[in-house]
Amino acid sequence: MRRLIPDPATVDDLRAAYAVPAGRHLRVNFAASVDGAVTVDGTSKGLSSTADRELFHLLRSMADVILVGAGTVRAENYGGAREFDGHAPPIAVVTRSLNLDPSARLFTDTRVRPIVVTCAAPPDRLAVFERLADVVVAGDEDVDIARALDLLADRGLAHVLCEGGPHLFGSLAAADALDELCLSLAPVIAGGTAGRIVAGLQSPVPDEMHLEHVLEDAGHLFLRYSTGSGRAGPVHSP
Repeated sequence: MRRLIPDPATVDDLRAAYAVPAGRHLRVNFAASVDGAVTVDGTSKGLSSTADRELFHLLRSMADVILVGAGTVRAENYGGAREFDGHAPPIAVVTRSLNLDPSARLFTDTRVRPIVVTCAAPPDRLAVFERLADVVVAGDEDVDIARALDLLADRGLAHVLCEGGPHLFGSLAAADALDELCLSLAPVIAGGTAGRIVAGLQSPVPDEMHLEHVLEDAGHLFLRYSTGSGRAGPVHSP
């Protein structure tokens, strides 16, 4: 992999290139086609590459917890994160309705007990998932994402990697919770009706993001943006 911006060079240490400050930090990781599609035939697999998959697992290994929306869990058939560099973070799925299949891979194919982040729900429904996962209740009629992040931090899960979907990304942006966006651009035109990386955000986030670097491998571009509060710093070790 080579760096194009800020200064052209070969990247020998990808972990150092994605180092973040210690403490609370929220990074979002998405892939998209050059025409803005986040899926091909309903999933993100058609946007991936060998380098993208390597970065995907590296970013997971640098996180305390992986945050993901229930729709993405269902569409991508999520299982638990595999161990990478000796670390396998839990998956925390955000769901208002608890519309999850208890027999799904999220609960049955994992080395680490998952987390269900939800809002107030009937006790019998909560009990189903309390047997399968750690349940975090944040909010009454809807998930209060800022409160959810506070509750995860209280558990020692301060470095959060969000892998989508677009509505969850929109909620994080609206809550001003975002520190960093990692965006992989695949050299394909997807067309069709696939959505963008953000959905449900009613007004634009006013502050511009800072471009930290652009990496390239086999035509795929790897963009790293930060907000003013989330600039790169010492490596966080989970």
